[in-house]
Amino acid sequence: MNLHALRLFYYVAETGSVTKAAARLNISQPAVTSQIKKFEKDLGLSLFNPSGRGISLTSFGTELAKQAGNLFTYEEQMDQFVEDYRQGKKGKLRIAATYLPANFLVPGWAARFKAGHPGIEIEITTTNSQQAFEQLQRHEADVAFYGGGAKEKPEDVEWLELFEDELWFVVAPSHPYADRTVSLSEMMREPFIMREEGSSTRERLVSLCTTYGLKPPEVALQFSGLGEAIRSVIAGYGANFISSLAVREYVEWKQLSRVHVEGIHLSNHIAVCTRKNESLPAALQQFIDICRQ
Repeated sequence: MNLHALRLFYYVAETGSVTKAAARLNISQPAVTSQIKKFEKDLGLSLFNPSGRGISLTSFGTELAKQAGNLFTYEEQMDQFVEDYRQGKKGKLRIAATYLPANFLVPGWAARFKAGHPGIEIEITTTNSQQAFEQLQRHEADVAFYGGGAKEKPEDVEWLELFEDELWFVVAPSHPYADRTVSLSEMMREPFIMREEGSSTRERLVSLCTTYGLKPPEVALQFSGLGEAIRSVIAGYGANFISSLAVREYVEWKQLSRVHVEGIHLSNHIAVCTRKNESLPAALQQFIDICRQ
């Protein structure tokens, strides 16, 4: 079917006038009349009843105008959808994030973003750094958030560092080392409560001991979750080496205390990663802008 001719017919039917339809479409009245006559011939059906004055639709013309109205209304909705997507009002964001940003940063960013973008669906996956980058590279994620030590950056990934997050030694406020400065060797004689082997912070602690020729501390309690490890230290046993993002509030509330270790200043890199040489959709760019604030 000739959609251009259908549109001409629809506007004539809607306005009830060839003249008004021609003015609305910014074409000449004879052109409208000629194309509609050809349209009727192509269809093999009459659209208008013979009438001395005005427009009178046949029963077929009436039904076709109704169907055309549904079509062009849907077309307008599609146009609006495209425009909303272009402006970042509609769509979906798939976020892959390592444990630290997934638990302590992305939820707050997502909440602020959703407040201004209710039409955007957000899907957040918590994973390790290798899988986060793989999801990004396979187009299974639109953006990846990394939090950890200095890392070799994949060549096909655009890396934007947001800030650095300090790593702290923490104990219960009743611990003898609470709010004190001690040597690394003294600190390593304390029992530690840590996450499972393979966690980046635990690996950083072991690497730190290797650098200074010290034996790694005894891992007295091991948890797969960070929250459980924090609560065990709060309860009064052992020490932890942990991101300041995870325990800053506990320290401020005096449920935990820092231990300052001489000469040791380590941090995690918090970065947002996208695919190189790829323009970002408006919604993703607006989300990243919130993260950068």
